[in-house]
Amino acid sequence: MSCVVDVVDSVSTPRVIMKQASESARSQKIIVVLPAYNAARTLEHTVKDIPLEWVDDIVLVDDASQDETWSIAQHLGVVTARHETNLGYGGNQKTCYAEALRRGADIVVMVHPDFQYDPKLIPQLIAPLLAKQCDAVFGSRMLGGEFIQGGMPIWKFYGNLWLTALENMVFEIFLSEYHTGFRAYSRHFLETVNLQANSNSFVFDTEIIAQAVVNKLRIQEVPISTRYHESASQIGMLASVRYAFSICGVLIRYKLHCLGWRRSRLFYSSSQRGTVSCND
Repeated sequence: MSCVVDVVDSVSTPRVIMKQASESARSQKIIVVLPAYNAARTLEHTVKDIPLEWVDDIVLVDDASQDETWSIAQHLGVVTARHETNLGYGGNQKTCYAEALRRGADIVVMVHPDFQYDPKLIPQLIAPLLAKQCDAVFGSRMLGGEFIQGGMPIWKFYGNLWLTALENMVFEIFLSEYHTGFRAYSRHFLETVNLQANSNSFVFDTEIIAQAVVNKLRIQEVPISTRYHESASQIGMLASVRYAFSICGVLIRYKLHCLGWRRSRLFYSSSQRGTVSCND
């Protein structure tokens, strides 16, 4: 396997590990990024639940929202950047990560500002990164075991399972979930992958995992719970179908690249400025 995937149980993490992680956090700069679009109703709740004793900066990128997201972010005192035109979820992430790295981040945590994911779990999410166990950590709703209780639609649950199984088969790794919006990346990870080659759409999240596999970056997972509510951002069924087809497109590009039949700049390593080959 070219990508190491592990699971860390956030519920049973020993206190001594969290204490060591807390001490390590003091020597590393941790920045939370909030890719925001029309998040006015939930932004304050999200920011207030971020454990500030673990975080050095909070950076919000407003993707040309049509509500009061921008003014609320400024009122909350977080670092803010704004797109004059809507670039999409992937385009928003590109700006988030570029700004976090520019500000000297060693670890970058992405939290959706729609309050679907619990920011209070940031310490558990970043603990494996602080311990140098991996290059990225994903919060998994599937490992958390409360996806239905949290309000995930049944059709989305089964679609998630099907896509995850397909992705695991193609990438030859095991992740319990590929589509989480609660993630933490090391500086090394973000400086290795070719972020600018990624899509500006939702498929960005799958492309960055494909890049991790090709570049042999290590991923761990921690179980999380989520809450689906009226203000939580969700894509409808038709958009989800288009999203599924775009994921299949990434998988095809990945296999063609690995077989050497059609190289893709998506899998160029930013640090090496050259294409990276897949290993079985």
